[in-house]
Amino acid sequence: MNRAERRLFLSGVMACGAGVAYGQRVEVRKSGAGRIGISLDRLISDGSVEGQEFIRVLRADLLRSGWFEEQSAARLVVVGRVQNADVLRAEIQAIQVADKKRVLSRAFSGTKAATRALAHRVSDALVLAVSGKPGMASARLAMVGNRSGHKELYVCDADGANLRQVTQERSIVVAPAWMPDGKNILYTSYKQGYPNIYRTGQREAVSRFGGLNASAAVSPDGRRMAMILSKDGNPELYIREVSSGSLQRVSSTRRANEASPCWSPDGSQLAYVSDSSGRPHIYVLALKGGSPKRLSRTGSENVAPDWGVNGQLTYCSRQGGRYRIVVADPRSSVSRVVPVDGADYEDPSWMPDGRHVVVSRSVNYRSSIYLLDTQEERSIALKEGTGDWFSPACSR
Repeated sequence: MNRAERRLFLSGVMACGAGVAYGQRVEVRKSGAGRIGISLDRLISDGSVEGQEFIRVLRADLLRSGWFEEQSAARLVVVGRVQNADVLRAEIQAIQVADKKRVLSRAFSGTKAATRALAHRVSDALVLAVSGKPGMASARLAMVGNRSGHKELYVCDADGANLRQVTQERSIVVAPAWMPDGKNILYTSYKQGYPNIYRTGQREAVSRFGGLNASAAVSPDGRRMAMILSKDGNPELYIREVSSGSLQRVSSTRRANEASPCWSPDGSQLAYVSDSSGRPHIYVLALKGGSPKRLSRTGSENVAPDWGVNGQLTYCSRQGGRYRIVVADPRSSVSRVVPVDGADYEDPSWMPDGRHVVVSRSVNYRSSIYLLDTQEERSIALKEGTGDWFSPACSR
């Protein structure tokens, strides 16, 4: 939820926005402790353009993951060969130097046109084999950019490459959210003059009740869709059964507004924003019954929650005059601010590794997309260029 969205929220009219930037520049690195020394010197290419690009992308992915740093006296050596024939084939072995143990020994292949995707797959396999945690390199990002003069929907790889414009609506697109299939994206568009919910690959609106239709999010099993509707008065939280279309009103807060629902990993709970206490705060609701529980306690504004596969919630909180990223455990209500620098960090979305969040970073009223390492407290620019970029959302 960027500044424009917050103004709409506080005035009782919901909307959402987004941001992205380009590059691989490390902005802040407060700690490198715990990284594994790795060497790629024995990973050899056949000299083809594709083979060289594969190694370059793989190296960048591994270093960006936060688990590795290149060292001459490495603890882990990656051995193998990348060959470009009818398909691109990478034979990979990862060997622990101390005990000669092979933690990964696999052959990967893909089309020449998908060289970068193949490198992302290998990176994720190496991260999983060494750390026991899923990687993030194969994920994709959705975002909103205004470089065309209008707020349109874009997608790109997890490293900011392969940017592609998805919508051509010449209007305002906000609140992108991936569907569980990782192929289609829900978003709110004003192309008909009013905020309705749309899905990529489908011309007709998914939801077009009178008033506000915004902030759609589909449950992990794909059966239910949470959204914000104002058809019965002020913006409230609803759940719709995807197959039948039946609608259930979840919240009923007169003189208050709800926004930005997101699902727990098992689909049993929703987190969302409500200003029922007088200011926007994060609430968690168990769908089997019970009252909403307020999670956020500090900050003058707490918005844009996202629930990661790690069971943690992240959200944006205004504290000390700046917008900060908070990571909270909804079970214990213990939270921490991720300290980085003096910029405003907003719109967090968990990456599938449960370690990084992709965020919009604003300085001097210019917004771009950064990757924020919640464990090491460093930020990396993913895409910078013409225009402003907002509301990143990561596929799972």
